[in-house]
Amino acid sequence: MAALDASFWRGKRVLVTGHTGFKGSWAAIWLASLGAQVTGLSLAPDQVPALFDLAEVEALCTASLIVDLRDQAAVEAALRGRSFDLVLHMAAQPIVRTAVADPVGTFASNVMGTVHLLQALRGQAALEAALCITSDKVYANAETGRAFQEGDALGGKDAYSASKAASEIAVQSFAKSYFEPAGVPLATARGGNVIGGGDFSADRIVADIVRAARAQRPVILRHPEATRPWQHVLDCVAGYLTYLQALAMDASTPRAMNFGPKPGGPVVSVGELATLGVEALGAQPWRHEPDPNSLEAGTLAIDAGQARRVLGFESRLDAPAAVALTMDWYRRQANGEPALDLCREEIGAYEAAS
Repeated sequence: MAALDASFWRGKRVLVTGHTGFKGSWAAIWLASLGAQVTGLSLAPDQVPALFDLAEVEALCTASLIVDLRDQAAVEAALRGRSFDLVLHMAAQPIVRTAVADPVGTFASNVMGTVHLLQALRGQAALEAALCITSDKVYANAETGRAFQEGDALGGKDAYSASKAASEIAVQSFAKSYFEPAGVPLATARGGNVIGGGDFSADRIVADIVRAARAQRPVILRHPEATRPWQHVLDCVAGYLTYLQALAMDASTPRAMNFGPKPGGPVVSVGELATLGVEALGAQPWRHEPDPNSLEAGTLAIDAGQARRVLGFESRLDAPAAVALTMDWYRRQANGEPALDLCREEIGAYEAAS
């Protein structure tokens, strides 16, 4: 598998949006360990506890800017006078049910937030490449079970999926109109359903399992039969950073890329994942409470073959291994081990296996 080049990242000025979130915190920790100078831009953490606070991620950043991407003037003011080599845009409203309840806010964050950021970055003379993270849910999903490839049609029947698909189109327009003519590769990455230690977000399966286990109550599942492309956060963030590195080093790198589970791994349903999780934590069995009004897809799969062919990158952890590593993180953190030490240990072991 392709490895991250520490000499490439050392000293790079990297803007990470969404650095207060789950994946953003892992990305900031990893980038700091590679010697990058990380500037974070995001809303304040929206959950307690938050990995950002537990791992003291702010202390790893050159600057931590608490800014709402929906506020164009605030974004431009925050970035004025700052120069970046690379951008990893991860900030978003990421929860499907929140999007159903608040479609206007979701489109404002995921579409206009991206537009505001890209507009503010247009004057960055030193910029080498920028990567915007969308979702595996950007594809028009007829639920045939076929794994989506990068050239498939975009769509979305719920506000989250549609907002991410619309963000893809916005990024493409900025790329063709402004960034590519200036010699700056601007691309999108479409990741699978990510799990890993430190996710305490509302309405996320692993976080729900951990909260239920710690409260000694059963976790409630809406769609235990649904299948998802589960991916460990280490595989996901490694893919994003490998892709961003490739974009900066080779202008012929494709401008959209899927990142998904280990090839050939088992297809794991929500219920099967929850069973693995509750068994690992010694928690109560999960309980099914159907949601007849749900707009969530029953099946979803993505084809990450292009990342393997172009980048030499593929995920290493299948779903059972990802769950085991995730639950080990939560067990050790609950027993008093520092969150930052746990993240650094997992990143170090992952890099050592490259």
